[in-house]
Formats: sequence, C-alpha cells, structure tokens
Amino acid sequence: MDSVLPGSCALRRGRVSQQGYIYHITTATCGRQPLFSAITVGRCVVRALRAAESELAARTLAFVVMPDHLHWLFELQHASLPTVVGQLKGRAARYTRSALGLAGSTSPVWQRGYFDHALRTNESLVETARYIIGNPLRAGLVTRIGDYPLWDCVWVGNDGALPSRPQKRP
Repeated sequence: MDSVLPGSCALRRGRVSQQGYIYHITTATCGRQPLFSAITVGRCVVRALRAAESELAARTLAFVVMPDHLHWLFELQHASLPTVVGQLKGRAARYTRSALGLAGSTSPVWQRGYFDHALRTNESLVETARYIIGNPLRAGLVTRIGDYPLWDCVWVGNDGALPSRPQKRP
C-alpha cells in the first residue's frame, strides 16, 4: 500500500459522519495510474457504486469515474462515512483486479485515504454536481459530457443540463 501522507489521518480526527448528510468524496488510484481508462474497467467502479446504493448504505446523487480517480456525491444512509467509502473501495478493487486479470492479487488499486466534504446548502449541492460531471471536459477527455461514458447525475434532464435547483428523485 502507498504510505499515508503525514497528517492525513489527522484530517479525520474529530470528524463525525452523519446519516442523511450529503458528502462529496474524491479518491485516487494507487500512484495515480490510469486504471479506469478502459470503459470495461471503469464500469467496475460504477458496479461498486450501484452495490452501495442497493445495500442502502448511500444514495448516489452524482459521480464521475476518471482514468485515475473518482468523484462521488451521495447521501449517507445506513453506515458511517469511513465504512461506506472503505466498502466501495474494497469492492471496486476486487472487481477491477478481476477485470484486469489479476483476480486473487492483493496489489493496491486505490491510494489510502480519501478527501471528503460535507455539503450544507442546495446551491453548493448543485455546484458540486456541476463540478463533478464537468471533470472529463476540464481534463480534455471529451468536448461534450454526453460523450463520456462513466458518469451519472440524478438531476440531469433530457437535454443533459442540470436544473438551477435540484429536483427530488422520483
């Protein structure tokens, strides 16, 4: 495993995760390797995200799987933030190793730790979702977000645009 940067554990000291709160997490691949450049491998992360949702641990609001990192915006439901993120990363690592023909390997897929931010307002919620799904555009991977296959957002309408205020999910 990658060594943890000095002080990174201290970032979570004193933090409390709360059910019903909205979190944005960012986590990177080990050594920032572009493991998810191939869509079949990137879909391993999407599959892990969907599993977290089906287990009622988190309700996904938006995500993008970039070649070397993940942005995930979600409502924490029936577990703690470290548990949900740890389970997601573990499951995604198993699926990824299998897709890469490394089943049974313990080679790390993710860097240790993650960055998290609890959101407080609807404005920051929409802006965060815009930031997340705009990552492939800013990185120059596509010229239209609709051309990038590894993202989703619950508020995107038929025209591919986010509304000015989020609508409740049906």
